[in-house]
Amino acid sequence: MDWYPEADEDLLVRTAAKFAAGISPTVAGSRWFRDPDRNDIQQELSGWPAGPTYELHATGDRVARRTGRAFAVGIPLIANIIANIGGAAGSPFGDVPVRGRPEEPENEVEDFPVMFAAPGTLARTVPWQLDPARRPKGYATDLALTSRRLLFLGTKTGTLDKADVLAEFPREALAGAKRMTYSEAEADVRLSFADKSWIRLFTGNPDSAERLCQLLSGTVQTVTEAELSPGHRARLTRFLAELPGRSQPPVLTRLRSGIIMVEVSVPSKASESVHETHSILMGPSGEAAAPKPGDL
Repeated sequence: MDWYPEADEDLLVRTAAKFAAGISPTVAGSRWFRDPDRNDIQQELSGWPAGPTYELHATGDRVARRTGRAFAVGIPLIANIIANIGGAAGSPFGDVPVRGRPEEPENEVEDFPVMFAAPGTLARTVPWQLDPARRPKGYATDLALTSRRLLFLGTKTGTLDKADVLAEFPREALAGAKRMTYSEAEADVRLSFADKSWIRLFTGNPDSAERLCQLLSGTVQTVTEAELSPGHRARLTRFLAELPGRSQPPVLTRLRSGIIMVEVSVPSKASESVHETHSILMGPSGEAAAPKPGDL
């Protein structure tokens, strides 16, 4: 692996992360950086290279963008898990239309800020490499959440070089995260800081987006491999051996019924910015298990 947590922390989730882009015809493909008065702050961000500027799309362009727009999206997590009860791993991707309606028209139709931050706030200190329009070609960014901090990591795609730690924030600096479903693959997350600033990120997978939000809100609890039974560990070893070498570390969660859920994020062959979630459920001895009412 290209990055390891410290000895005094546990990795809870690692997922692809980059600044999101609008999908509404008025703002499709655009992203803005704003202060609370909606002024553009790109020139105020220390150390950032120059990036593109965007304008709301004209009527004719909006019509063109409205027709035929589709995104690669993974099968929802519940279907993924049921498919894997028998041991098969994987999540096929296909072209499906964007679903849902804007939750916040002012931030998703009339404007599309991916940074909303007053002077001196933490959102202004996130790394510029999160912007696909600024970072070098072949460079990817991930978000890693551990038991004590959140980090942004940078890697050269297709290599196993050590990851660059671009920025890190203690857990106390985070106010939470909200999944924004009006987005590509329904995989956007608004990450909020304690000082009320926020950024909007595309995580590449709706399951990763949901899990990040659950972990930051405390609604799910992760477990470590040391807490697993011998049967769990044996099944986990077999499961991981079936996955590609570029897979992210597994995230282990104990569901309400006591069943252990294993989730592994794998970059999709269809697009390096989209990830597939491979999942299994394990009973007390590592046997395949079905979700119980209230588990998911």
